[in-house]
Amino acid sequence: MPLPPISEILDDYQFLDGEDRYRLLIELGRKLEPMPEALKTDATKVRGCSASVWVYPTRTDDGRLHFLADSNAAITKGIVALVLSAVQDKPAAEVARTDVAAQLAPFELSRHLSANRTQGVPNMIQLIRETAQRLAA
Repeated sequence: MPLPPISEILDDYQFLDGEDRYRLLIELGRKLEPMPEALKTDATKVRGCSASVWVYPTRTDDGRLHFLADSNAAITKGIVALVLSAVQDKPAAEVARTDVAAQLAPFELSRHLSANRTQGVPNMIQLIRETAQRLAA
């Protein structure tokens, strides 16, 4: 089941508060396709996250970026899915130009989640951007 577009998630998110926002993020995390255990290595691990987070970029035949990702924490996995919803299955050049942080800003994650849940987000965005720039070149 593909991730919904980030704009659609934001529409739902803005109508919710507190616990319901957590539930929405957890549900979103469950929509990530399963990541094979063999891909959960040091090389795919995102640094700076309090929970373990792995992101593995793949490329479709038509040059779009498709990320496999997982986390061992439910809410963190939801945040990972939220980040990916901004870039999943888009051409590498478009992903490289996407300001993921700006798309995440309306969610005000740092206001609703502890700092250690969100501190790895910039690292994940950086990893996605660097991958996209490398593959778009």
